[in-house]
Amino acid sequence: MSAESGDRRTFPLIQRRRRPGLPFGEVSTRRRGHGVERLGHRLYEPGDPVAWIDWFASARLSATTGTDAFVVRQRAADEAPRVVVAVDRSPAMALYPQPLPWLAKRGALREAVAAIVSSAAAARADTAALDFSDGDPWWLPPGRRGRPGLIAEREQAPFTAPADTLERALEFLGRHRSQLPPGTFVFLLSDFLAPPSAQAWQSALTRGWEIVPVVIQDPVWERSFPDVGGVAVPIAEPRGGGGALVRFSRREAQERREANMRRHEKLLRDFQALALDPVLIGASEPEEVDGAFLAWADVRRRSR
Repeated sequence: MSAESGDRRTFPLIQRRRRPGLPFGEVSTRRRGHGVERLGHRLYEPGDPVAWIDWFASARLSATTGTDAFVVRQRAADEAPRVVVAVDRSPAMALYPQPLPWLAKRGALREAVAAIVSSAAAARADTAALDFSDGDPWWLPPGRRGRPGLIAEREQAPFTAPADTLERALEFLGRHRSQLPPGTFVFLLSDFLAPPSAQAWQSALTRGWEIVPVVIQDPVWERSFPDVGGVAVPIAEPRGGGGALVRFSRREAQERREANMRRHEKLLRDFQALALDPVLIGASEPEEVDGAFLAWADVRRRSR
């Protein structure tokens, strides 16, 4: 079930494997406190709520010792999860400008970040952010204060990150694992045309994080390719070299379509092999982006 947060439909943060604590979207630790998951028992201490008393255990202990003894249940404290928003700011993610008939990736990226930040706020989650817009890491450690301004703060950041930005992000987060406990949601936003290596994925997965690839690709031009044989098609250069008209033969268009489809299918197979549930975004409208995250949450819920 989604909740309203401003103008966005928020989605629940559902872990792939359920952890002790609150159901669906809340994480508990082994820290003792108010929560759902039982950790054990201890003797009653002055100030403990009466509701914590385990009357059956107290009766057994009293019968054994011959004295009045009270036992209380200890539970794991429920805590909100942590969320990391790692953004690919390589040149291709700034495409495609109007009036080209391609997905405006920059707009889709902005709306995806807005959806994640709104949902993290609704879950009372500490949120962190990372990108390599100029080749060096820009890192916002986990916290809540000022996070709604995260979107506007990075809106003007340049799209000049290196091609291996996702691999750099996973490596960087690994060096900050003390701030990112198991159960942390790591949203990787990219077109994944240059995905991380298998070694980088496996190393990140050993951290116990909930890694969520957010794949921003044009469903017509990147996941497939239209039948444009004999037609001059406007093509944009990722590094800002302007656009050009390119004429494809029917055979070239077919080969491009088959190559794009194979690449996308392989990406999904790799995610499946790694037990990763991707969010597939092919539009930049807020309602479409929100719908993609809600569909992801529904898949997570049903898989549990």
